[in-house]
Amino acid sequence: MDHATAQTVRGDFNDAAFDYAGTRSRFFRKGGKFLVETDGLDGKLAVFEVKYTFGIDPLQQYLIEFSDGRIQALSIAWDTRPREQGGQRWFHLYPDGAVTAADPLHWTKLNQNWNFMCAECHSTDVHKGYDADKDRFSTTFSEISVGCEACHGAGSRHVAWARGEPASRGPDDGLLVRFDERTGIVWSASAGTLMPARSGPAPGLRKEVETCGRCHARRGQLSEDWTPGRPLSDTHRVSLLDRQHFHADGQMRDDEETYNYAPFKQSKMFAKGVTCSDCHDPHSAALKAPGDGVCAQCHAPDNYQSPAHRHHGDVSPPLGCPSCHMPERRYMVVDRRHDHSFRIPRPDVSVQTGTPNACNDCHRDKSAAWAAQQVETWFGPERHGYQTYARTFHAAWTEAADAQTLLAAVAASGDVPGIVRASALAELPAPDLDLIRRGLSDPDPLVRLGALDGLEGVPTDQLWTLASAQLNDPVRGVRIRAGELLATVPSSQRPAVDRDRFERAAAEFVAAQKLNADRPDAHTALGSFFVRQANASAAETEYRAALRLDPSFAPAAINLSDLFRQLGRDGDGERVLREALAGAAKGASLHHALGLTLVREKRPEAALDELRQATALDPGQSRYAYVYAIALHSAGRREEALAVLRDSLQTHPNDRDVLSAAISLSREQGNAAAALSYAERLSRLMQGNREIDALIKQLRH
Repeated sequence: MDHATAQTVRGDFNDAAFDYAGTRSRFFRKGGKFLVETDGLDGKLAVFEVKYTFGIDPLQQYLIEFSDGRIQALSIAWDTRPREQGGQRWFHLYPDGAVTAADPLHWTKLNQNWNFMCAECHSTDVHKGYDADKDRFSTTFSEISVGCEACHGAGSRHVAWARGEPASRGPDDGLLVRFDERTGIVWSASAGTLMPARSGPAPGLRKEVETCGRCHARRGQLSEDWTPGRPLSDTHRVSLLDRQHFHADGQMRDDEETYNYAPFKQSKMFAKGVTCSDCHDPHSAALKAPGDGVCAQCHAPDNYQSPAHRHHGDVSPPLGCPSCHMPERRYMVVDRRHDHSFRIPRPDVSVQTGTPNACNDCHRDKSAAWAAQQVETWFGPERHGYQTYARTFHAAWTEAADAQTLLAAVAASGDVPGIVRASALAELPAPDLDLIRRGLSDPDPLVRLGALDGLEGVPTDQLWTLASAQLNDPVRGVRIRAGELLATVPSSQRPAVDRDRFERAAAEFVAAQKLNADRPDAHTALGSFFVRQANASAAETEYRAALRLDPSFAPAAINLSDLFRQLGRDGDGERVLREALAGAAKGASLHHALGLTLVREKRPEAALDELRQATALDPGQSRYAYVYAIALHSAGRREEALAVLRDSLQTHPNDRDVLSAAISLSREQGNAAAALSYAERLSRLMQGNREIDALIKQLRH
């Protein structure tokens, strides 16, 4: 980040024009200032001054400052690559859409706000300074860009040590963190294998990786009280593997920014003790050696840079190690980034689960089965690889019968990366209390967090015994999650000796949401926390605060409507949902919630229309189809109901509720053959269920 000057601005501001979604934006200079004429918050053309530049290569964005302290990132960016590489042009970061002022991705809206989205990682010692009462920012930083203290922490102690002040003396010589994981470490090839070995054991907490992860992880901020070298989960909530951001084998999706903390933590290199600075110079960001030289620091070139290993000797230019083991994904249109999970190409896994693979990244005209056969021809039928959990998460995300068993096996394995075990615990369809207890005592805070996530839905009379120990966890993020979870337990059921611990953790949770009071999701989380504590008034206040920030924010509108349902105020709930839909007509979850409200208000035709829209807008949600079908059935429209269920089973063949409904409706229709077919499918998902077995026997007769 830098101030916009003639030396820092790389884009064409010589009265250049760019057309997008019906708007012609103009970039020009006047009086030494860099200006852009483009659509503002109201959709009308206006002139804005560029205050800051953001980024250097391969693109540069431009930041606009508003009078309330907001700094917004323009979505039209400058491609800084050479012209022969397609650069030296203006382009839009959402080229396939039509992002206008009504869209939440518009440059003037919350999701393009520098104060929250960008500042922490691009400047040093950032304090957001949001005033929720005035809805204003007074964000500050010590250095406009990334300086020494961004990674090493405040330098005041080191200065005191250098001056010889006695209070500064200590084992760390005045430094906040000593990045010493590589000190005295060498890598050498093990006898008789191709694999390098570390001269010392891999440290548990990787201070360097946790410090780099502050900016190279997908995460949310819990506190500005960050200390380098501490677990990232102390001040941030790290995203686990989920279907929105990752493929089933853990590869990052190319339409979601996941950064490289999670992929690297899945790698065998991380497990064996490799740290970021083994490959990267932390101060210049350059690789330690050019090309494959960085890999050859540990992996013997004679073994790996050979036709016998690569099988692509006729390719020009020659393939390097990253081509197969660090496939590229493209973000922000032109920014190519390597996946850091260092995986062996597995087209056979692609055949089974639909995940991408490095082979078909190049051979796009061929099938994954073809690529898998080629690999088998070269290396034999036995497949190797460190990331072995693709089938597990694929089963979980497709509601397969064996999902619980597979997830439990991954969660219990000592050979699986911690972030994967954590994700498996969080994904368990039914809580496995023995596994969760083990997870809660795991040395990795991510696993403890995954175990807490796995406790969602456990009866409150069991929760306290299971999770209360985490109220004293040494990692703040774990304490916060425990406090959030245990808020469900009535105060009368909390042992007196534990109440102070709960109150402290609850206060940390509230503080984390107030830090992010500029975001509707923080207010929504706080509202849900107050609902758990039976504080309806405070919950309503927070949900309404979220909707003031974003009137179409679906979670807040739905939660507030549900709160009104509990209070017997369905009319108010309907109003809230309709107001949100006014700005988000394609919000499937809002249509679904409104449909349920109208059912309770005994307005069946209007309810059916809303439930139909929800199902059509988001066919990925099988629950919408199930509820719509039940509503159609209640209205006497049985054929239509069955048609909806059949359509849903095309994309959700293992959905138990949809299958159960299909059985019931088929029996009502007198179609025993169809009912039997659905019952047999359900039986495969719920093996040993006596009721289903009895039903199948009855249907066969």
